[in-house]
Amino acid sequence: MLDFYHARVRQTISNKAPADQPVLDACLAQISAAMQALPPEAADALGVISRTCQVAKGEFLLREGEICTAGYWVESGVLRKYSLSPDGKEITSELCLPQDIAISLQSYTLQLPSREYIQAITDSSVSLLQHRDYEPLKQQFPALHDLDRMLTEYYALWLEERLWQFHTLDATARYRLLLTRSPQVLREVPLTYIASFLGITLETLSRIRAKYD
Repeated sequence: MLDFYHARVRQTISNKAPADQPVLDACLAQISAAMQALPPEAADALGVISRTCQVAKGEFLLREGEICTAGYWVESGVLRKYSLSPDGKEITSELCLPQDIAISLQSYTLQLPSREYIQAITDSSVSLLQHRDYEPLKQQFPALHDLDRMLTEYYALWLEERLWQFHTLDATARYRLLLTRSPQVLREVPLTYIASFLGITLETLSRIRAKYD
């Protein structure tokens, strides 16, 4: 079950890696050390409460208004996270590939209704940990609590980087960055979702692709 945590680290390194590599490396070293130091009993307990399930293309793991009761490690396939704008437009915030974690962090952490959807773009296989099972383990094994804190900090770094990209990089630069870090996205994800993830129109994405692909 340590693979679940290694996946969360690889998620940030691959799809969500900030450009500030020295800071990233320092955080990664701390997380790796924490994972290696997990007591065997904690790792075994995680294995007991985890399970794998199959998700059909188009199926929802979470809808707006529901409480996010689990975190999902993508074993195969692609998921997306999106929200609805006031006029009903779907806004894709994350594309979750194999080795990624799909979770509505605010809803999961606070057990409040979600503002987001999590949907399978392709037939997918996910491994999940239920909040009701995992939270007691963190109380039983303080090392898990510390590890979660470090992973949350790591996610915050990615979020800060994503905000920086939107405010400082133009559409072409954001597309090229996505292409460099996650080229498989273009093979697996509809262009409509990619355009939304990049914060551009489908027409703009088509023009950029015509120039650089």
